[in-house]
Amino acid sequence: MPPFERHLFICNNERKEGDPRGSCVARGANEMLDIAKDWVHQNGLKGKVRVNKAGCLDACKHGPAMVVYPDNVWYSPQSKEEIETILLEHIKDGKAVEHLALPFAPQKI
Repeated sequence: MPPFERHLFICNNERKEGDPRGSCVARGANEMLDIAKDWVHQNGLKGKVRVNKAGCLDACKHGPAMVVYPDNVWYSPQSKEEIETILLEHIKDGKAVEHLALPFAPQKI
């Protein structure tokens, strides 16, 4: 099997309630993960695009955190519409969605 064209990592780290860093799961990461996996299957991209759960991506303050490799584009989709835009424009069409991308690769906080 040839290598995947893109990997989509979505943080599904969960912290205790009240943790000052927050939690991507509490901000909807699991729903984003489900949407992305379903979308990849429905669009015939299985084998070309891999959607993975990720531990903490050190972008807690932005959550839910998501990164697309090998492009190294970081996102924090805040709605179903935003993740669908990222999937269509970046994952399917290969063009980063600049207005939804984080302005940097997050550093450890």
